[in-house]
Amino acid sequence: MPMQITIVHEGESETHECEEGINISELLEKIGIQPSTVLAVHEGVIVPHDSQLNGDVELELIIVSSGG
Repeated sequence: MPMQITIVHEGESETHECEEGINISELLEKIGIQPSTVLAVHEGVIVPHDSQLNGDVELELIIVSSGG
């Protein structure tokens, strides 16, 4: 059954329709975002990219910067 996932990223909000059971990494790859470049946040809590999504949800993506 399709579900609605709203992604908030870089000040933009977009909604994607996905099948239940997709995990966050799969979703990010589907929409063209490299999973290693962002943290996924749901209701103020960072969630692992292997978390399975089973219903309509809003995720905020926080860009991770690294360097040396």
